[in-house]
Amino acid sequence: MTFDLSSLGWDDAFASSYARFAGRDHRPGRITRVDRGVCSVITVEGAHRASLGGCLLVAAAQDPVRLPCAGDWVVMRAWPDERTTIEAVLPRRTAVVRAGAGAAALAQVLAANLDAAAVVEPVDPAPDLGRIERLLALAWESGATPVVVLTKMDQAAHPKIIVEEVAEVAPGVAVHGVSATEAVGLEQLRPYVAVGRTLGLLGQSGAGKSSLVNALVGAAVMGTQTIRRADGRGRHTTPYRALVPIPGGGAVVDTPGIRAVGLFDTVAGLEHAFADIDALARRCRFGDCGHTAEPGCAVAAAAGAGQVTPRRLESWRRLRREIQYEMRRHAARLAADEHERRRRIRKDLRSRHR
Repeated sequence: MTFDLSSLGWDDAFASSYARFAGRDHRPGRITRVDRGVCSVITVEGAHRASLGGCLLVAAAQDPVRLPCAGDWVVMRAWPDERTTIEAVLPRRTAVVRAGAGAAALAQVLAANLDAAAVVEPVDPAPDLGRIERLLALAWESGATPVVVLTKMDQAAHPKIIVEEVAEVAPGVAVHGVSATEAVGLEQLRPYVAVGRTLGLLGQSGAGKSSLVNALVGAAVMGTQTIRRADGRGRHTTPYRALVPIPGGGAVVDTPGIRAVGLFDTVAGLEHAFADIDALARRCRFGDCGHTAEPGCAVAAAAGAGQVTPRRLESWRRLRREIQYEMRRHAARLAADEHERRRRIRKDLRSRHR
């Protein structure tokens, strides 16, 4: 049995990147899941399991972004002892990257090679506009086409009003209201998972991402875990990232529930997510305007005139501060790494001259 990789997005550009690896022992494949260093991969022969090759482990030790993740196109190698390893990750077309946890100031790739990145937000009890804005900045920065998917619309008393409210904080982004349980609105999402296209889902636990995957696939393919909340309602979570092929072509990537999404070098994404405020900021009298009390600040003037809501303005300011902090933290880490590299070189030179 063979599998048509073009249905998952394999094209001439990826084939060109793979050409230098082509050989009897190598084959291309797409990562569907990574679990503790073991990758599930789809190739023309079907599904496989593979560990990480030595060169890839060395590269990833220096920068975790080089580790394969769901959605990556990779080079697999078959060894005489029947081992299978991932030897390289082909250049990513798009990547959803967030700031990693802890003091290391490292980035983490959530999903790769998405054509569209959907911010999934439930309407029950009410959409969190600040979370939508944060995830949209992440989606815009990825290079994929951002989309907002409002789930559980069957529980909304005024669905049209909710869609319009969310559209106001998502300039230039399509907003779709769906209900996976009632199979309502799913036809709006079909173009995002057409043959050769991949849709990624970003959102909190309980947003309905796994139910959405199951509805698009037409089968219960995502395992979920039910957590009871204080209000008595269940919340479903997926503990891993997974790429799931859609029957007939296309794929959807489900990500684990994201409680906190740190923005990592997401300046361009923030500008897109807040295109309305960014356009105002460009009209400020001073190029280094802090957009608080400076004279000639177009942002402050628009806020005073009620053209920008206080909530959206504060969300923009907060995310700007966060990105600036992460960029300083990352720069400090790079400087520390360079200092350590130079120290080791000096130490090595001294030991050679003894």
